[in-house]
Amino acid sequence: MGPGQAILWILALILVAGGAFALGYFLRSRIIGKETARKEEEAAQRLAEARTRAMEIELEARNKALEMLQEAEADNKRRLQELNRQESRLQQRRENLDHRLDALELRERKLEERRRSLDKRQSELDKAWEKHVAELERIAGLSQQEAKDLLLEQVEAEARVDAARIIRESEARAHEEAERKAREIITMAIQRIASDQVAETTVSTVELPGDEMKGRIIGRGGRNIRTIENITGVDLVIDDTPEAVILSSFDPVRREVARIALTRLIQDGRIHPARIEKVVEKAQEEVETAIREKGEEAAYDLGIHGLRPEIIKLLGRLHYRTSYGQNVLQHSIEAARLCAMMAAELGGDVELAKMAGLLHDIGKAVVHEVDGPHAVIGAEIARRYAVPELVVNAIGSHHAEMEQLSLEAVLVQAADAISGARPGARRESLENYIKRIKALEQVANSFEGVETSYAIQAGREIRIIVKPDEIDDLASVRLSRDIARKVEESLQYPGQIKVTVIRETRATEYAK
Repeated sequence: MGPGQAILWILALILVAGGAFALGYFLRSRIIGKETARKEEEAAQRLAEARTRAMEIELEARNKALEMLQEAEADNKRRLQELNRQESRLQQRRENLDHRLDALELRERKLEERRRSLDKRQSELDKAWEKHVAELERIAGLSQQEAKDLLLEQVEAEARVDAARIIRESEARAHEEAERKAREIITMAIQRIASDQVAETTVSTVELPGDEMKGRIIGRGGRNIRTIENITGVDLVIDDTPEAVILSSFDPVRREVARIALTRLIQDGRIHPARIEKVVEKAQEEVETAIREKGEEAAYDLGIHGLRPEIIKLLGRLHYRTSYGQNVLQHSIEAARLCAMMAAELGGDVELAKMAGLLHDIGKAVVHEVDGPHAVIGAEIARRYAVPELVVNAIGSHHAEMEQLSLEAVLVQAADAISGARPGARRESLENYIKRIKALEQVANSFEGVETSYAIQAGREIRIIVKPDEIDDLASVRLSRDIARKVEESLQYPGQIKVTVIRETRATEYAK
């Protein structure tokens, strides 16, 4: 290709490029023009719509303003009508008041005339009364004051007789009503708390698979039985009773620990001092856990909260103690429910009565460890662990060792007697109870110088009245100690018996 052809090709390419550019510019201008026209048309349409909307809004505003104006005019019209009605009523009331004032003035004039007439008549009556009194005094020979005093004396005497009769009848009715109401409350409480509970006893006998087990329990030279007795504090009685070992202890918790431990040793078959220590230790832990659970369960079932852990533990210990065959913890729960029901009927403090009923025998949990009546011991324990003072008094007074300071204390005493006396609660029969009381009094009466004796508080205390000319003060102290020792030797009884010797000297002289 020569130079001329190359130039021609270049020129041709330039012309083609220029034509393509011109064509593209033309097409772009056409497209931009159409787009601009479309947007202007849309803008004009929107402007027209906005103007139309503005006219609609203006029309709505005018209609709204017209409606408000009409409502205001109607409201003003109503108010004007109401004002007219009120003005009419006020006018009518003014007219009525005017009529009433006229009537009152007329009535006042009439009353004034009547008052003047009555004053005149009263003056005439006073003069006639004075003449009448003077005539009566002349006839009776007594002055008016003397006649009045005589009449008052007669009326006063009759009034005293009538008042005494009314008071006596009221007291009789009140006494009868109180007895009837008391019987109703107690009967209803007993019916609501009625249960099928039977007498329970703490197990004190462990059964053996065979008599050969007795030898293994005793061990070589008696080392096993000595270990059990020393660790548990319980006496094991292994006699001729076939296939049984009797556990003897005043502490029911220790007796329960020994029973569990001995039962497991018999089941395991390995009985030697080291094994005994481990089993007894585990049994003690289980009994402590059971004690805490029983106490918590009793408080939870009754809805009593806030008791100290020490009180809960003592409550649980009552589960292993019985009184005449009745489980003491069940008896306490039953007494608490009775107290709550009777307090609700009498308007007392239900929660306080319930707590006092539950804790009233708490002293029995430690009565074998502390000397004294269980009621007084229980009151001291309760006071030590921040139990309310009224509850403390109810605990200490439920056997009359203290003065009762509240209604709830009286209810605790009644509930304790009801729970213990209801059929099936205690195993001891009335005949055996009477025999035991008589035997206690016979022991006291057998001593010289004793005038009479009285067993009280279900046999928990005996009071001996001595002859003062035969027994002096020092002899009274010796006599109480001798009677207590003889009671311990000759009688069987639960808990302890308080022996009280009473010596009284009376000096009598006559003035002539």
